[in-house]
Parts: sequence; structure tokens; C-alpha cells
Amino acid sequence: MSETTASVPSLASGSSAASGAASGAAESARGRRARSALRAVQVLLALFYGLASALPKLIAHPSAVESFDRIGWGSTGMYTIGALELAGAVALLVPVLQSVAATTLSALMVGAFIVQLTVFDGQYAATPLILIVPLALIARARRGHNAELLRLVRRRG
Repeated sequence: MSETTASVPSLASGSSAASGAASGAAESARGRRARSALRAVQVLLALFYGLASALPKLIAHPSAVESFDRIGWGSTGMYTIGALELAGAVALLVPVLQSVAATTLSALMVGAFIVQLTVFDGQYAATPLILIVPLALIARARRGHNAELLRLVRRRG
């Protein structure tokens, strides 16, 4: 074995603690950035669902009324979907409810996709599918809160 080969492992082992600490700090910084980015996506989705999607239904905007009349659900369906979207928007911002809210809104988007295909001939059918992607990421990333939510529900019951 040459002298150069023998000295490389000893150099590497001497600096492994320093590189491990630097690696941990880099992972920690990446983790913080990822959590911040996910939180920003949650806030944007909450704003979208609360303002752009639920509000027109809850104030009976003419475009929402027309759409729900075409579906055949009328004002009852419109207000129900609007209330579900608003509740989901708020729940996306509550830590213990984030995963459940994202999952529930995803299910609502599956329904919206089906309605877009069957009633509106596929017009805007991609929109619910696009929204499912970040919702699924949120549901998966925040799934740790589900045990806490279950604990709270069992404590109340």
C-alpha cells in the first residue's frame, strides 16, 4: 500500500466529524426551506380555495349560479360545495387539520374532475387534477399530525 493511499483514509476519518456536522447543517437548512415552501403552498391554496373558489359560490355570483344550475344541483349544492371549500381552506392553515384538509379537498377535486368531464365536456378538467398534486404533497408531508388529531378526538369522546 502506498503512503498516499494510507494517508487518505486517516485524513477522511479526521474530517468526518466536521463534514458530518456540515452535512447535518445543510440538511437542516434544506429541511427548513422545504417546510417553508410547503407552508407557502398551503397558504396559496387556502387563499385560492377561500377567495377564488368558495367566495363566488357563497355570494351566489352569477357564474357560479349558472354552473350549478347546469349541473342540476341548484343553490343548495352550490352553497354546500362553497362551505366545504371554505372549511378546507381554513383547515389547511390549522396544523392538526392540514393533512385531513388536503385529503378531503383532494376528494372534492376528484368529484370536480368527474363533473367537468361529464357535464362540461372536459372544459377545465385539468384544473382539479393540477390542484390534487400539491394537496397530495401536503397530505403526505403533514400526515404526522393525524395521530395528534386522533388523540384529540378520542379525548373528547
